[in-house]
Amino acid sequence: MKQMFSFAVTAAMATSACAQNTGEGPKNAPQFTPAWPTQTRAPAQQSGIEMQIEVLAEGLDTPWGVEVLPDGGYLVTERSGALRMVQDGQVSAPISGVPQVLAQRQGGLLDIALAEDFATSRVIFLTYAKPMGGGMSATAAARAVLSEDGTSLSDVRDVFVQDPPSANAMHFGSRAVPQGDHLFVTTGEHFSQRERQFAQDPEKTYGKVVRVSLNDGAAAGNPSGNEVWTLGHRNVQGADIRPSDGTLWTLEHGAAGGDELNKIEAGNNYGWPVVSYGVNYNGSPIGSGEARAQEFAEPQYYWDPVIAPGGFAFYEGDMFEGWEGDVIAASLNPGGVVRLVLDGDIVVGEERFLSGDIRVRDIEIDRDGAILILDNSDGRLLRLTPG
Repeated sequence: MKQMFSFAVTAAMATSACAQNTGEGPKNAPQFTPAWPTQTRAPAQQSGIEMQIEVLAEGLDTPWGVEVLPDGGYLVTERSGALRMVQDGQVSAPISGVPQVLAQRQGGLLDIALAEDFATSRVIFLTYAKPMGGGMSATAAARAVLSEDGTSLSDVRDVFVQDPPSANAMHFGSRAVPQGDHLFVTTGEHFSQRERQFAQDPEKTYGKVVRVSLNDGAAAGNPSGNEVWTLGHRNVQGADIRPSDGTLWTLEHGAAGGDELNKIEAGNNYGWPVVSYGVNYNGSPIGSGEARAQEFAEPQYYWDPVIAPGGFAFYEGDMFEGWEGDVIAASLNPGGVVRLVLDGDIVVGEERFLSGDIRVRDIEIDRDGAILILDNSDGRLLRLTPG
């Protein structure tokens, strides 16, 4: 067993954890202008909060997804293939029964989500890079039942497997979000110049938000009758349901510029790789070379330069006063936590914490309103509270 360490930050660390101006620096694509004034670089917010940091677990191997258990403790995925429970000051041995994963490049064990009736059913969902033979892999989502003692999974079966498989172990997505009788799964388009075009193909599940039955197959009511809910995405690694209205929102990696926060609506096309608010890493234009076109849905917010977003959560709770309904997002580069203030569907302010200090892969809100983050650089589960 691994030991939990818990401490409040020192004065020096607290200073580095203060809210910071967004300070984005020069744009990669200065030729593009936003569709409305606060679609990017919204006014910097200064809440005056200094984050206190508590280490709940350390020594994790590239942690990717975290979920809060209703009766105490947390489930954490490691990209190398282990699912662990953090509880009562201990990090468990790997939970048995996890599907075999392709732990190469960006592939491995990815997200973890609890079924809405987990308290009685013990059902969880995992997303992962599924080995398909011959060096091929695909984003997959599996349903499983967690044992009462939290040591094993049973009744493990896939409810979604991306098609076709890919030889490129990049851009898998992937978040899982249960809602009612269906499961949303986000995917990537595997990065290559050839495969990125599949994000526009309604018959392929590359670069999509898919919506499947909790027991496998396309959910009733999907716009095209197959698993595809929306298309035209690059690599969606954040997704959450907004509690106030039940809508699904996603966070998506751009290239050089063009990270996006999107409000997901059935049948919408979000433009990748035809339009983007960024450019390719070598500076060349993406697709049409335009940021927008009439047939594509606009992002609710975008970043240039990028924050390299991971997971995010809509804030619920009383611990951070005045934050209810705000987006709390993970940043891998420059790192840290990004808060977006919403007025309806429009972002009106941005605030950053721990910027440049920690590569954050996932974020969840704890039972008492504290913010949980996965530190991808040092393999830790951290808990943030206001100082």
